[in-house]
Amino acid sequence: MDLNIIQTWSSSSVRTWRSEALGGDVGQRVQVEFYVNENTFKERLKLFFIKNQRSSLRIRVFNFSLKLLTCLLYIIRVMTDNPDQSSSSSHSVGQQNNPSGNSKCVDCQWNGSEQDREINWELIFWVDRKAPVWAIQVIVAIISFLETMLLMYLSYKGNIWEQIFQVSFLLEMINTVPFIITIFWPSIRNIFIPVFLNCWLAKCALENMINDVHRAIQRTNSAMFNQVLILICTLLCLVFTGTCGIQHLERAGKNLTLFNSFYFCIVTFSTVGFGDVTPRIWPSQLLVVIMICVALVVLPLQFEELIYLWMERQKSGGNYSRHRAQTEKHIVLCVSALKIDLLMDFLNEFYAHPRLQDYYVVILCPSEMDLQVRRVLQIPLWSQRVIYLQGSVLKDQDLLRAKMDDAEACFILSSRNEGDRTAADHQTILRAWAVKDFAPNCPLYVQILKPENKFHVKFADHVVCEEEFKYAMLALNCVCPATSTLVTLLVHTSRGREGQQSPEQWQRMYGCCSGNEVYHIRLCDSKFFGEYNGKSFTYASFHAHKKYGVCLIGIKREENKNILLNPGPRHIMAATDTCYYINITKEENSAFIFNQEERKGRPAGGLYDGPSQLPVHSIIASMGTVAMDLQNTSPPEDSGGKLVPPTVNGTGSRRPSIAPVQELADSSSILPCDLLSDQSEDDSVFTDEKDSSCLEYVKGYPPNSPYIGSSPTLCHLLAEKAPFCCLRLDQGCRHNSFEDAKAYGFKNKLIIVSAETAGNGLYNFIVPLRAYYRSRKELNPIVLLLDNPPDHHFLEAICCFPMVYYMAGTMDNLDSLLQCGIIYADNLVVVDKESTMSAEEDYMADAKTIVNVQTMFRLFPSLSIITELTHPSNMRFMQFRAKDCYSLALSKLEKKERDKGSNLAFMFRLPFAAGRVFSISMLDTLLYQSFVKDYMILIARLLLGLDTTPGSGYLCAMKVNEEDLWISTYGRLFQKLCSSSAEIPIGIYRTECHIFASSESQVSVSVDDCEDTKDKAEEARSTDQTDHPLLRKKSMQWARRLSKKGGKWQGLSRDSSKEHSQRITQQRLSLYRRSEREELSDLIRNRMRHLGLPTSGYEDLANLTASDVMNRVNLGYLQDEQNDQQNTLSYVLINPSPDTRLELNDIVYLIRSDPLAHVPDEPPVNHSTLKERHKSGLETREDAHH
Repeated sequence: MDLNIIQTWSSSSVRTWRSEALGGDVGQRVQVEFYVNENTFKERLKLFFIKNQRSSLRIRVFNFSLKLLTCLLYIIRVMTDNPDQSSSSSHSVGQQNNPSGNSKCVDCQWNGSEQDREINWELIFWVDRKAPVWAIQVIVAIISFLETMLLMYLSYKGNIWEQIFQVSFLLEMINTVPFIITIFWPSIRNIFIPVFLNCWLAKCALENMINDVHRAIQRTNSAMFNQVLILICTLLCLVFTGTCGIQHLERAGKNLTLFNSFYFCIVTFSTVGFGDVTPRIWPSQLLVVIMICVALVVLPLQFEELIYLWMERQKSGGNYSRHRAQTEKHIVLCVSALKIDLLMDFLNEFYAHPRLQDYYVVILCPSEMDLQVRRVLQIPLWSQRVIYLQGSVLKDQDLLRAKMDDAEACFILSSRNEGDRTAADHQTILRAWAVKDFAPNCPLYVQILKPENKFHVKFADHVVCEEEFKYAMLALNCVCPATSTLVTLLVHTSRGREGQQSPEQWQRMYGCCSGNEVYHIRLCDSKFFGEYNGKSFTYASFHAHKKYGVCLIGIKREENKNILLNPGPRHIMAATDTCYYINITKEENSAFIFNQEERKGRPAGGLYDGPSQLPVHSIIASMGTVAMDLQNTSPPEDSGGKLVPPTVNGTGSRRPSIAPVQELADSSSILPCDLLSDQSEDDSVFTDEKDSSCLEYVKGYPPNSPYIGSSPTLCHLLAEKAPFCCLRLDQGCRHNSFEDAKAYGFKNKLIIVSAETAGNGLYNFIVPLRAYYRSRKELNPIVLLLDNPPDHHFLEAICCFPMVYYMAGTMDNLDSLLQCGIIYADNLVVVDKESTMSAEEDYMADAKTIVNVQTMFRLFPSLSIITELTHPSNMRFMQFRAKDCYSLALSKLEKKERDKGSNLAFMFRLPFAAGRVFSISMLDTLLYQSFVKDYMILIARLLLGLDTTPGSGYLCAMKVNEEDLWISTYGRLFQKLCSSSAEIPIGIYRTECHIFASSESQVSVSVDDCEDTKDKAEEARSTDQTDHPLLRKKSMQWARRLSKKGGKWQGLSRDSSKEHSQRITQQRLSLYRRSEREELSDLIRNRMRHLGLPTSGYEDLANLTASDVMNRVNLGYLQDEQNDQQNTLSYVLINPSPDTRLELNDIVYLIRSDPLAHVPDEPPVNHSTLKERHKSGLETREDAHH
């Protein structure tokens, strides 16, 4: 609408005010009237008839009703029509024809031959119109005519002929002007007027009316509805026009009824053509031809437009029904690009919970659905529950299409494959803001990539930051092996049925234990924990595991929102506590089956007196119910059933006993477990220390956080910040002259992190490794191998941590690896690089990382390499061996599990089971699972050390040595830890040796027999040519000849030529057998000499024994480059049964209670001294407890 400003100076339109201004000035004001053109009569009419939505809609409804009324009047006129009467009426006008002759003519037409038939044109031009019908039609015609002329006047734009020759105007004139003329010329009152053509005007009025309705309610996504309506109206108008036209023309022929004409039109337009009803005269036949031609032109155009809109609708997804949104529950998944892996992970995890089976999933994505996603969504399992909508979250119309305001939750996922992850986070933030603005009551589940962007979405109900979890998990992998596998299995929904059909014991145990998840229940409602009301947490955890096989790991007070992992023996269980436990299924889906001994009741004094009283659990996992067979736990009758305390000097003949877990334990008597041996006198900040070397470190909170929102963690810090120049490992400075890792003389092995840039997420890698609860003597030096030098902001954040260094270099450069001290490292962490996350072929994004890690695997076989991949499916290429028959068998097992519908089909891949490969996409299920378990994100953060709640424990690990094997079983170990150090075990990391014969059969042996099995394997390799992948064909032929002749040559005299030939052959075999390992060793030594690095610390790792390698790596894998076979495998057992036997070198995952939670109220004297040493002025956790 144009804005016209008219200023008028007449006295009627101008008002003048005189007022006194400051300083005595006199001002003059002029009143300006706006929108003056709308005050004219024409503009007011235009506003009422055209511009105003509601009034124009009423006008169109009235016009549509008039057109329908005229069509109805035409039908009434036809029903009351009498051709004889119309013929007699024509005589009265002046035709002077004999009516009987007309009757004879009609009879002649009916009875004569078709060639002799004559057309009575009078029946075509004249009809019998009753006076009431005529009167009503005249009134309607006058109203329609006046309306048409008024609208023509209001819409006139300078070209009168363009408006006159419009089809709608011509039809209006044809159907209205003749009726008006009959008022002044009564003799032609019965003239035929094609009023049935008003159906086309009714069609146009209906279209305009629908458009006004959509405009009034602001509906813009109605193109499909409009097109369907237009098509239906076009078909109806064609049929109605043909029916009325043929019926009228056939008045002069066969005199068809209206129904017969309708029947003929339907049969004709449907291309059936029975032929029982046909037009007999040429005018009606000509009309049929015209109607068919019009239909052939109009209908294909309408169908083409409809098909186009239908295809566009299929792409965009249409709308989610408002009725369904109000009657059914649905959630909305917002992504920038939907990949098939992401979709299947979400659907499998979301619908794995029984109570979510009736939910609908609405996917809102700006990109078009790709072919793979379309195929999946056409599967009946998903087609009825998943709706794909193409649209933007930033548009309210698209959010309205998805019915976001009625959704139960909204998941906003980031595009991790973008080259610019910061830009991807910005898009996620805007989407979260848009959803919060449109539907403020809809719960938000947001996935963010970089930690510095997390505070922008802190209003969301649940937020998962990928880099925080990724680096914390990779860091814990270095000190607690396979933490990534442990957490991944915990956050995945599984029934524990994977691998149960496998012939191998480890696969059955590993698959069954993978079904354990974290659940919660109130103590007063629990059968597991209800009987421990008023008992200590440690007592409840141990006895619940002994009796039911569940592992109680944490609690939450009713008055406190914080979850505490292993709050320790001082915590007394209350009826209102919420218990968090690990089990194969939740208690609500469990059935309790007691033996007869249990039904009769336990004898008096039925406390758990010894760890030998272990139940044998029979756990049947199913979707609905887990049956627990509670066996008789009475002690055996033999004399060795009870453990007696050891002698004072520890030299007695009896083995040590395990003290019972007290109901109300005195925490002052809880000492660190002797098995751990990782608590030292310098672990506490409150002990008197005289060693000057201990003064270098203090415990406090890091003074500089690289981003907003990081959780404060008490850490080992330097008393004074290190200068930036001292953080560079490979360059000396004025403070020190060290230029390589060897010169520093580190006592512990290095941890090397290879990353592209020093992002803020790396801060979360350092903090868990420098946490206060880790022994100062066991801190590993950290070296950051960065492609790009870090900025000062990052250096400012890490300069307060001890033994943290960086250097510029890449992992595909051997010189860089040697300079950063890789030969002195136990762990190499390879972080996925942002620049390689996007590739032309999606799954090729990991190609460079995989090949570089394979090179490291060959160069440094004893090094533990922990790799992050973009796509989990690529983990099968990690430490790839082309002739490893066992890996091929595991590949087939993975396919079988995937066909069975397992969500963890990749779990049997050896790199994943051993915790040597990790993909952040595996943790997507953590966000999905939080919809049902809102506590899972917090528990995962506590386990990984991302959050440190006062009084909450932390994850650590202990190794089972030979002197610990007397404990025998996992249940006895549970009791030992609970009674001595109040620690809660949650799982085992186990390593087994596997030797493969030529028949591809594998033999499992214990780790302590590894030396013998290796020797046997060496002997077996001497007679099997398939175990020598580096031997040439000719050399293998010589080896077979030698093996055949060996028996003949013994005891026989050999001439010099044969001895010389045999010696050359053996040397050649030895040369070929050791060529690759020696070449690699020589390469490394030469590069070290070239760089000026000492080679004294480098060992030929090919000569290490199996036990040496296992002790060095502490991850339990061996490599044999000669036979190209995997000799060992490692896997995680979550919450194994109490009767599980412990094995040598088992690593037990523990949740250790907070050391500062039980500090006496009066701190020691030297606490203030330490605070004086630490100048940061930050409040310690111990002060927060007081």
